Amino acid sequence: MAEEVLAEMVANVWKVLVAEGDEVAEGDTLVILESMKMEIPVEATASGKVTDVGVTEGGVVQEGDVIAVIE
Repeated sequence: MAEEVLAEMVANVWKVLVAEGDEVAEGDTLVILESMKMEIPVEATASGKVTDVGVTEGGVVQEGDVIAVIE
């Protein structure tokens, strides 16, 4: 079953640390967001393979946007 990792706030995408096809463990950092000069790591909510990365470095996410999908 696919697990969607969602943005919890409006933020800039500072760094993308995973790519489609990467294996991740629960708690691994997928992306680092930046908001109000603070770096916010976004962690995997489950272990598995990243099947989709929905953000790009330099982009902006809104609350509820899909950051990544893990299967």
